[in-house]
Amino acid sequence: MRPQNSATASTTIAATAPEGSTSVRNAGAGVRTGAGSAATDAAGTTGVTAAEVSDRSAGRGTLLALLGVVSFSLTFPSTVWGLESFGPWSLVAVRSTLAALIAGAFLLVGRVPLPERRHWAGLAVVACGVVIGFPLLTTLALQTSTTSHAAVVVGLLPLTTATLAAIRTGRRPSRTFWFAAVSGAAVVIAFTLQQSGGAVSTGDVYLFGALLVCAAGYTEGGRLAALMPGWQVIGWALVLCLPLMVAASAVTLSIEPVHLNAHGVIGLVWVAVGSTFFGLYVWYRGMAEIGIPKASQLQLAQPLLTLFWSVFLLGEALPLAAPLAATGVLVCIAVTQKAKS
Repeated sequence: MRPQNSATASTTIAATAPEGSTSVRNAGAGVRTGAGSAATDAAGTTGVTAAEVSDRSAGRGTLLALLGVVSFSLTFPSTVWGLESFGPWSLVAVRSTLAALIAGAFLLVGRVPLPERRHWAGLAVVACGVVIGFPLLTTLALQTSTTSHAAVVVGLLPLTTATLAAIRTGRRPSRTFWFAAVSGAAVVIAFTLQQSGGAVSTGDVYLFGALLVCAAGYTEGGRLAALMPGWQVIGWALVLCLPLMVAASAVTLSIEPVHLNAHGVIGLVWVAVGSTFFGLYVWYRGMAEIGIPKASQLQLAQPLLTLFWSVFLLGEALPLAAPLAATGVLVCIAVTQKAKS
């Protein structure tokens, strides 16, 4: 692997433009690229209008982001299964190690050059937020909280991500967007707190901490996914954590007891491969296609999907208020997708 120089970076961006954002500017190389230029090229060669190409790109981005949401919705139930075999610290360390090894293999096979030096700080934010911080804090929370209660952090995540994205990127979504986003978050919060009794516990502190670090990681990852393919963003973030996670795995596995069973192994495999690698890959690619604000609002459906998996996989009782909450959330998602952002 070799570092990218400015010429290499420009070539890479131009080649991956259809997978990037709708308008990406590489200030360092003075190159404009993205789905906008790709749409122009496609229109000129196939007779398809730029608007049609843009619509297809938005549809593809929405589908990819939804796949990420479905993958993430299985994280809490899978973590509960994983805790049957591993302690919280060893589960997080081993899942991150496995995911990093998979990512590293993909990067090696693809002969992907090292990111430019200016991107490493952003990759460190992604690593701290979504590779280490969110998994660790939510795993600690799930020792005392149910999956339905833990879903409150996911309900707040879209609004927090959109807020941090507005600050970080300078984008200003419309008032309609913000009204729908806040309304959707309020529906999810009211639903989850009503089900849990509204009590604040140590688990809640972990969950709110996870909310903040994950939103920061999503925002920075979404920005980087406009400059390089989404799978490379999460891939390099995972590789960046590999030395630390290998050492942490060795230490925690020697301290915390391990009792392997089918649930524990399946839970570990999913949080490592499904949530940490595949989920983040399609998520960041989707964010690059449709933008951070709109992609983040698709996550309003995640707590309700988590409730479904909790019933199906963990045998938890489905609250009667779930259909009403689901309807309210889906309405808010529809509004955010149509609002100007």
